[in-house]
Amino acid sequence: MDKTEGAVEAGAYEPRRGTAVAPRGGRIPVADARRNLPTKLFVVFSALLAALSLALLKLDWGKIVERTPKLGRVFREMTRFSAEKFSLTVAAMAETVAVSVLSLIYGLLTGLVLGALAARNITPWKPLAGVLKGAFAFIRAVPTAVWVLLVLASMGFGMAAGVVGLLFHCAAFFGKVFAQIFEEVPEETIEAVRSTGAGRLQVFFGAALPASLSGIIAWTALRFETNYVEAAILGMVGAGGIGYTMTAAMNGYKYGRAGLAVVIVFAFALMIELLTTFIKRKLKV
Repeated sequence: MDKTEGAVEAGAYEPRRGTAVAPRGGRIPVADARRNLPTKLFVVFSALLAALSLALLKLDWGKIVERTPKLGRVFREMTRFSAEKFSLTVAAMAETVAVSVLSLIYGLLTGLVLGALAARNITPWKPLAGVLKGAFAFIRAVPTAVWVLLVLASMGFGMAAGVVGLLFHCAAFFGKVFAQIFEEVPEETIEAVRSTGAGRLQVFFGAALPASLSGIIAWTALRFETNYVEAAILGMVGAGGIGYTMTAAMNGYKYGRAGLAVVIVFAFALMIELLTTFIKRKLKV
C-alpha cells in the first residue's frame, strides 16, 4: 500500500482543488426548490398568466369537450388521401419552395452586407453597429405574418408579397447572426490583413468572410428550414403556395386533398432537416 492509499483509508487525504468529492454518508446535498425564490416567482407568475388567459378567452369547455371527438373523425378523413387536382397541389408546393429560396438568397445577400456593417471589429463607424443591431432586434420582434400582411396591403395578394414579407425577417436574422460570427474572427487575423495595406473591402473578403464561411453555411441551411415552414404557413393569409391550397381544401371539406398536401409538406420538411443535419455534421458546427 502506498502513501496515498494509506492516507485515503485514514481519511487524511485531501483532494486537489476543483475535484468533486462525495460528502460523508454518500448523500449529495440538493437545494430545496421550495426555498428557491426565483422558482417560486416563476411558478406564481405562470399561474397568474394562465388564470388571466382563461378569464380573457372565456372558453366554453362544454363545447370543447363535445366537439373533441370530431377532431378524430377529421384526422381519419384526412388519411383518406385524394389526388384530386394533384397538379395544382404540386404547383403550389413548387411556389412555396420558390418563395423560400428567393427570400433566403435575398436575405443572405442583404444580411452579409448588414452583418459586416454591424460587426464592431470591421464596421467603418462604431455607432452604426449599435443602430443596426437595434433595428435587427425590432424587425425580429415583429412576427413574420405581420410583415407579410403589411406587404399584402401595398402589393396585393400573391407570391411577391410572400417573398418581400419573408425578406424582412430573414435579412434581420442573417444580419444579427453574421455580425456575431464576424466579431468572433480573431483580431490577429484582421490586423494581419490590414498590415499589408488592405482596405476595408479587402479585409472583409480576405479575412472576415473566409474565417466565417463554415458558420455562414450552417446558419444558411438552418434558415432555409425556417423559411420553408413560414412560407407554408403564410400561404394561409394570402401569400399563395401550399398553405393556400390546404386552406381552400379544408374550407371545401376536401379533407383527403388537404391530407395529401400535409404529407407533401412534411416529407419536404423532413428532407430539409436531414440535409441540414448532414451539413452541420460535415462542418462540425
